[in-house]
Amino acid sequence: MSQRVAVSFKINGKEVTLLALPEQSLLRLLRENGYVEVKCGCEEGDCGTCTVLLDGLSVKSCVTPACACEGHEVWTATGLSLQERIGQLLRNNFAKYGASQCGFCTPGMVVTGMNYLMNGGTADRHAIRAAISGNLCRCTGYQKIIDAIYYTAKELQEEAAG
Repeated sequence: MSQRVAVSFKINGKEVTLLALPEQSLLRLLRENGYVEVKCGCEEGDCGTCTVLLDGLSVKSCVTPACACEGHEVWTATGLSLQERIGQLLRNNFAKYGASQCGFCTPGMVVTGMNYLMNGGTADRHAIRAAISGNLCRCTGYQKIIDAIYYTAKELQEEAAG
């Protein structure tokens, strides 16, 4: 049986040291330490429900080794939606446009939408569809999700324009 090792990193802006098995995924480490907003779908990197930001890049935590996060920064949907203006708008628009549906894919979709918007994404439905293409919605409610991201981008563009 493997010995756990200490892994120190920032999660949602807070420094933590967690004990991980050498072969453990970031998804499993986060969930066993209370970050249950990171959902477990396929554990093969296909569905995107476990998406987090790792040093500003969207990654699937189920295929990301926990030990590889040493010294890095991880953000979950909860952390992003509470800390960033974009996250607040996106969270509100997910509710306003009914994009949450059953809620299972929502955290991964929010993180992916945040990544799109934080990297200059605009109110372009085609580009939004491409950005979320690695995330699966079992309710097939993509239009509502696209609407939420689209209207968030539109609000951000209007704010920037003055």
